[in-house]
Amino acid sequence: MDIDDITLTERGLNPEAPASETQGRILLIACGALAHEILALKRMNGWDHLDLQCLPANLHLWPDRIPAAVEQAVAQHRAAYEHLFIVYADCGTGGLLQEKCKELGVEMVEGPHCYSFFEGNAAFAEKAETEFTAFYLTDFLVRQFDAFVWRPMGLDRHPELRDMYFGNYTKLVYQAQLDDPALDAKARDCAARLGLTYERRLTGYGDLAPTLARVAGT
Repeated sequence: MDIDDITLTERGLNPEAPASETQGRILLIACGALAHEILALKRMNGWDHLDLQCLPANLHLWPDRIPAAVEQAVAQHRAAYEHLFIVYADCGTGGLLQEKCKELGVEMVEGPHCYSFFEGNAAFAEKAETEFTAFYLTDFLVRQFDAFVWRPMGLDRHPELRDMYFGNYTKLVYQAQLDDPALDAKARDCAARLGLTYERRLTGYGDLAPTLARVAGT
């Protein structure tokens, strides 16, 4: 999936749709980095009453913009759905997204970031004291490593910056949602490029799966 493909609406209802069409329908307003996982869970569970609107994944480069983007999406789609749910964790907003969601009267995913809820928030918190030198990647970030890590940090132009950025890290932890040897190989290469030891954990969808199951009412 290319970056340009990450902003998507899997299905959108007309804001002027009659109540008979909107009843029971739920819109997930989500980070584009979670599109693969959300669509996979929808297919696996037959959640046909859940629609998906993804915001650009590269908002993570400017997390202060996430609350306003979520607010705009909520305003655009609220009238067409019985229920809206925000598939973002805090994601570097310093609590501002949670405050915005409370103001808007919508729920969001629990946790500080996707690394936490993919691992499982409780399990991630237990490791926090011993893994503060770990750099995490998900399936999405492995696929988009150059676009979201290597180039934005200027490492394609100034590789000498690597030790400045990553000198205090000791390992790269790949939280694998899929058991995919090709992604594993690419993640190993990412670790080598950053000069870090490599660890792979098959986390699957972590807390995302039960969270969406609750939202879906299953």
